[in-house]
Amino acid sequence: MAGILCLVPTPIGNLGDISIRCKKALEDADFIAAEDTRVTLKLLNHLEIKKPLISYYEHNKQVSGPKIVERILAGETCVLVSDAGSPAISDPGEDLVRLCAEAGITVTAIPGPCAAITALSISGLPTGRFCFEGFLSVNKKSRQEHLSSLLHETRTMIFYEAPHKLQSTLQDMAAAFGADRRISLCRELTKLHEQVVRMTLGEAVSYYEANPPRGEFVLIVEGAKEEEKKELTIEDAVQLVARQIESGVSKKDAVKAVSKETGLAKNTLYDAVLKQLG
Repeated sequence: MAGILCLVPTPIGNLGDISIRCKKALEDADFIAAEDTRVTLKLLNHLEIKKPLISYYEHNKQVSGPKIVERILAGETCVLVSDAGSPAISDPGEDLVRLCAEAGITVTAIPGPCAAITALSISGLPTGRFCFEGFLSVNKKSRQEHLSSLLHETRTMIFYEAPHKLQSTLQDMAAAFGADRRISLCRELTKLHEQVVRMTLGEAVSYYEANPPRGEFVLIVEGAKEEEKKELTIEDAVQLVARQIESGVSKKDAVKAVSKETGLAKNTLYDAVLKQLG
């Protein structure tokens, strides 16, 4: 009889957030699949639990995933954890869940800590409707295309970002959404020095130029106003192209991205850009 895969969330900063159910699931597991076994070992030591650990992360998932599935099919129970928060959310665990689902393995999840929801709840921005966008690409062009596709998104948007990429991301967001769009930047969540900074994108760019960012960030970005969803004129579209060109995108790629987003004919938009921008 096959075993199960159990997704267990781990604290995002405060070890006191581990639940009784999570602790029992770790104790009952035959083995634990961990993003970084060293990080998970610290948690297990804190809980006084000893269990076999297997490494499962982005760069070994193609090899490690099938081995885990094979063990579960043989009757073992596997607990999947990430370094912090809920596994399978912006995390290679989603691939293991898919493999198990395809193999007919029962997958269960215990609710618990999640940086995205924690940050959203204290952001001061609307929480009724939101979308999770995860990490933006390190490739500047891909990042700008991603943000451009969200130009008319009215829901509150949630992003994860590393400190060394924060400035470039904020600059691209300001170019895509406008410097006056509100943002809440959350870091060190649940820890002693938890910080939530609420300001506009333009203010955030200036703030972090003067205060180098440290720690992992959750960015909560205000959605577009309903009136911003009105049909764009060709002049509006040309200005969107101009913004992308100013941030480093080629004219051809900027026209292509804005054409796709607005539905305007690419040739018509390109002719207008040549007339107005040269």
